[in-house]
Amino acid sequence: MKKRLTYEQKRDQSLKDIINKMFELAELDVTFDDIIGRTDDWFTQYTMTEDQYDQWKQWGGKYLMKQLKLTEKKADYEMSMVGLMYGLKFVKNQLK
Repeated sequence: MKKRLTYEQKRDQSLKDIINKMFELAELDVTFDDIIGRTDDWFTQYTMTEDQYDQWKQWGGKYLMKQLKLTEKKADYEMSMVGLMYGLKFVKNQLK
């Protein structure tokens, strides 16, 4: 039988998944495991576009609603906080 995760364990796993998705959408070859424990300003060394950020924030909100059973408003707030604390800096959207 599979052991159920506690709410704190679910939150920790959700943060890892959200950060990994941020790197994936920003098309970077970096993972949560690569940056865990770093005390430098790693989040300013990488960039993403505003469109990528919006896509990430939307994905993360839906993910948190499903995984942690949050309301839409609470999930948006949590994603704003994650973006503030761990979000990559923006570059202008590039035309393709």
